[in-house]
Amino acid sequence: MSARTDRLVSAAALVLGALPLWVSTHLPMVDLPQHLHLISALHRLEDPTTLYPQLFAARHELTPYLGYYHAVSLLNWLVPLDTANRLFLSAYVVGLPLSLAFLLRGLGRPTWPALLALPLAYGDNFGWGFINYLAALPLALVCCGLFVRALTRTHQRRAWAAALALCLATVLLFHVQVFAFLALALPWLLLTTPVPEDVDARGVSARLRPRVPALLGVVPGVALFLAWVVLRLGQPSEVETGAPWKAWGPMLSPRNLAWKSFAQNRAELLEVLANLFRDGSDRWPLYAVGAVAACALVLGLVRPAPSPEGPVARLRMPGLVLLALGLYFLLPFDIRGYTYYLNTRYAQLAALLALASLPVTPPALQRVLRLASAACALPLALVFGQGFRAFSREASEWDVLVEATAPRPRVMGLIFDASSRVVRHPVFLHGAATLAQARGGGTNFSFALTPHSPLRYRGTPPPTFPSEWRPQDFNYATQGVAYDHFLIRGAPPSRVFGARLQNELSVAAQAGESWLVRRR
Repeated sequence: MSARTDRLVSAAALVLGALPLWVSTHLPMVDLPQHLHLISALHRLEDPTTLYPQLFAARHELTPYLGYYHAVSLLNWLVPLDTANRLFLSAYVVGLPLSLAFLLRGLGRPTWPALLALPLAYGDNFGWGFINYLAALPLALVCCGLFVRALTRTHQRRAWAAALALCLATVLLFHVQVFAFLALALPWLLLTTPVPEDVDARGVSARLRPRVPALLGVVPGVALFLAWVVLRLGQPSEVETGAPWKAWGPMLSPRNLAWKSFAQNRAELLEVLANLFRDGSDRWPLYAVGAVAACALVLGLVRPAPSPEGPVARLRMPGLVLLALGLYFLLPFDIRGYTYYLNTRYAQLAALLALASLPVTPPALQRVLRLASAACALPLALVFGQGFRAFSREASEWDVLVEATAPRPRVMGLIFDASSRVVRHPVFLHGAATLAQARGGGTNFSFALTPHSPLRYRGTPPPTFPSEWRPQDFNYATQGVAYDHFLIRGAPPSRVFGARLQNELSVAAQAGESWLVRRR
């Protein structure tokens, strides 16, 4: 197989990997409606045909999440918002194996395992809609590759270090948890990556000098991180024990940290890599990846090829795997009031790095393994394409309700049942944001409440119940007066509103498990 054929095979695999994002109207991601609503508001912040100028103002401060929101908002000038978001997600899916290949090439290792990353682009983090975190992963792998090049490419160190400085700052603007991984990964690469000058170096100063450009490339990102920490920790945190989205005590106090047991983390490590569909069909592409990886491991042990890395440098990839696993097993699940779903996110990163750590095999076997890796994209496209289309048919109830929603609505989401018959995640939780985004309105719960959002409320946030997870705490007398639309899922409107449904409210539309109730 020629180099040109290799490239064509890899390109076909990348296209198949991103194809599921384009075959359905709705994507099964829990937080996606909230993200799109905020991006719509950011993009149309001065549009008087919407409620956005009344509700929101730009948050003029350094926050993570700026990267995703502003990138899609920028694309939105060229294409519709939904298309802009799919282009961004496609760049993430394609960028995951490409960035892994970039890292492997910088380490002097074969790049074929990078194609095995494609099925790992879809999993638990994707189902929850953690798009900011997902987008930061390829950037983090690129940072590692740039850092190694800034150490080892003697005539291009300054250029690689400048690229590293830009990339590292960009990681922080997407998600701080990925930046935290780099805080461990880059020192590890510094310790285990030899530079050409080490052969003749005498003394600490001579060894340090060629590493200075790489270290300077880290400085802007670290300075940006420290500035954000000062701003974030300088903000007062509301302490209210037992309340959702609020701290239960000082940041790192025992009562403010929620942990999973080691046994639970161990049981979930592989499960969260493919837990999107209820029928378990998304495990098949992962099984295919596992089979190729197992074959490569056996072949690497039976027919090993000379390693391009020295004995210390060989520890780089296994060390990165252990760092990601350490974050997965040792971090808390939640730091209340600050960050949520913390440790579980790192399972995806650990799996990506483990695939990249497969032993080196002879070139002839590498080509066979490349073809086998690319073939894993075919079941991925079939399984996820079919699953996304099935979910889209189920979620088409949103389309009916959007048509019945008036312009500039104030929508209260009462999602008593957020579950789907197709996917395992509670993907209907933020359906109110879908209606609000389509008609330029607002919702009772918005990510604008969070300090990492690029927007904030201009005044007092609209009244609501304590958590979007607890619609049973809704009280019409105190929380319903500010709203003209009520999206209900999983409970008949008559049970929610009683006599008010006859006097003040009426059912505007009903589709699937959902109802839209409007003021008369």
